[in-house]
Amino acid sequence: MKKTALFSLVLAAVIIIGCASVPLTGRNRVMLVSDNEVLSSSLTQYNEYMTTATRSSNSAQTAMVQRVGKKIAAATEKFLTDNGLASEVAQYSWEFNLVKDEEMNAFCMPGGKIVVYEGIMPLCQSDDDLAVVIGHEVAHAVAKHSNERLSQQMLAAYGSAILDAALSTRSEAARQLGQTVYGLGANYGVMLPYSRKHELEADRMGLIFMAMAGYNPEVAVTFWQKMAAASPTSIPPFMSSHPSDTKRITDIQKYLPEAQKYYTK
Repeated sequence: MKKTALFSLVLAAVIIIGCASVPLTGRNRVMLVSDNEVLSSSLTQYNEYMTTATRSSNSAQTAMVQRVGKKIAAATEKFLTDNGLASEVAQYSWEFNLVKDEEMNAFCMPGGKIVVYEGIMPLCQSDDDLAVVIGHEVAHAVAKHSNERLSQQMLAAYGSAILDAALSTRSEAARQLGQTVYGLGANYGVMLPYSRKHELEADRMGLIFMAMAGYNPEVAVTFWQKMAAASPTSIPPFMSSHPSDTKRITDIQKYLPEAQKYYTK
């Protein structure tokens, strides 16, 4: 059998074995790395980051981040439990931190480790505003975009000759690719270079999660308009490799009717 044919068969088998669907959207995703591998690696990197980061001294904003984060996490866990995904809830050990950094940024690590930068807080004049940011990050965790991105990197990195070996030693592959996939640099920055597809999916899911928690999803439109206005000549880190402002806002407007079904004041 030719190598290309063998590779196709192995790849097809991998996709069938590792295929799962995203909650809420139902999109199929390929998962070649176990949750335990991703969680273990990400927790180590998160702890390393937090030893170098400076936590915010703004008590009011810190309380705001934790308040909004906990409400959205609780609503998300209830949704998962109510929809037969209670086993997923055990994977999350939520933490919501505000750190000193002037960039308009936030990031999420697998397992529910979310960090918000002080630089984005001037755009968050209300809990609803902040819920747009945190809902989006919670959605990344629930959709397991990090796991999917790592799986994509593995498929891209290994050819047919070593695909079987790569999959049989996934922990080693995960370690080797960890720095690249999580985007860790000198200042850590955005932890994962999500694709535009992932970003738009996180927008949609984030709107629903914030609505479930009692935050008005309509605020997302004005929030992203403020984001665009705050960086008219460059793409801020929070939007790096993300959809354009126009695309994002247009799609959010399309998602709002769905999210409003979950919103009760």
